[in-house]
Amino acid sequence: MEPNIHIIGGGMAGTEAAWQIAEMGLSVCIHEMRPKVQTFAHQTGNLAEMVCSNSLRSDDDKTSAIGQLHWEMRAADSLIMSIADKSKLPAGSALAVDRMLFSETITQKLRDHPLVSIITEEIITLPLTGSWICATGPLTSTRLAESIQTFTGIKELSFFDAIAPIVYRNSIDMNIAWNQSRYDKGETEDERTAYINCPLNRNEYEEFLDALLAAEKTEFHDGETINYFNGCLPIEVMAQRGRETLRYGPMKPVGLTNPHKPHEKPYAVVQLRRDNTLGTLYNIVGFQTKMKYGAQTNVFAMIPGLANAKFARLGGIHRNTFINSTKLLDSQMRLRSHPSLRFAGQITGVEGYVESASIGLLAGRMAAYECLGRTCVAPPITTAMGALINHITGGADTQTFQPMNINFGLFPEIIGLKCGRRGRKVRYKAYTDRAKTDWLEWLATYDADSTNKLVAAYG
Repeated sequence: MEPNIHIIGGGMAGTEAAWQIAEMGLSVCIHEMRPKVQTFAHQTGNLAEMVCSNSLRSDDDKTSAIGQLHWEMRAADSLIMSIADKSKLPAGSALAVDRMLFSETITQKLRDHPLVSIITEEIITLPLTGSWICATGPLTSTRLAESIQTFTGIKELSFFDAIAPIVYRNSIDMNIAWNQSRYDKGETEDERTAYINCPLNRNEYEEFLDALLAAEKTEFHDGETINYFNGCLPIEVMAQRGRETLRYGPMKPVGLTNPHKPHEKPYAVVQLRRDNTLGTLYNIVGFQTKMKYGAQTNVFAMIPGLANAKFARLGGIHRNTFINSTKLLDSQMRLRSHPSLRFAGQITGVEGYVESASIGLLAGRMAAYECLGRTCVAPPITTAMGALINHITGGADTQTFQPMNINFGLFPEIIGLKCGRRGRKVRYKAYTDRAKTDWLEWLATYDADSTNKLVAAYG
């Protein structure tokens, strides 16, 4: 009998989606190419194999965005979180697991489920009929990637992607920096003040350049060809072309007047551009980098105004396959041009094991409800899952869309919240309290049993 729903890919997103669908009483088939077709990163043919780290990061659901995401997934009877809890290792406040036990247990759990079937095969073209979820992740096979390109019209899908750091707006020193677009361009005040500018004098620029060129860089696998994404050259590559290159590129000081020192022209300027609709996150324009994380925090702290910057995401470079979800997907994670096909996991532009699994959870539920003749609307933006799905389906800038981890910069601010001396802890606790209330209310609409289990287990 034909399964109700098919899933391409048996990673974090695919396995979570399959579990959610099967637990709702629908049949589901996972199509996983491994072990017949392997990748350079995977070692086994198990489902949900962890290839980078054995950590699911912080499990603190009071002051951590990823911890809140853990909490919401547990509330929704997540397979990934359930097995993670059963295979956890001592790791302080983080949730780390025995990765072999973790993947073996998930594989067996799904094999044992009467409504789940698993086929070892490589899907090379996106299907046009039936209900499908594509959850192939960043290591999507070449032939399937070509099919995705055909469906979406994307010319470049897989590449070495250099991404720029993202800074929390409230950690930028506005006594040094200022808001202004070059030449005050824009029809509205918001447009004319869309950028945050950090000025450097000549000595500061030269010292920054020396530190940038000397910083430790990420290395790559032997024999791996490095094709950078067009328009996203690492800043170090640009700097190697000449000491003035950055001043005529992303750090050009033209069209700007520093209101703190209106009679002093900056020698160079670092610009930050709003990265989300809430205005809580700003990316450093043109600062794609392959510096290692420790080097980034040291080098970027040399920029006036960013001495105490807090990063929602540091820059990096890696092979990646993802679609521009903000442009291609609707709020149900469906491909606008082919609504029978949903996308889930890292291929949608989320970063991290848990983020990928959470999008799989939502895509699975949405697909299942659609098969049952109902609609499962996205969770509120005030929840971790709602904030994440909002970001990838409309909250992020389509023109600059890049992969993102869950972080509090994706949550709406709480107007009038007074934090006092405790600052961020108070604010983040308020965010997670609100998220828990709103998540339980959303979940109760679709899954009373999971809500009851959560209340019984956690109070």
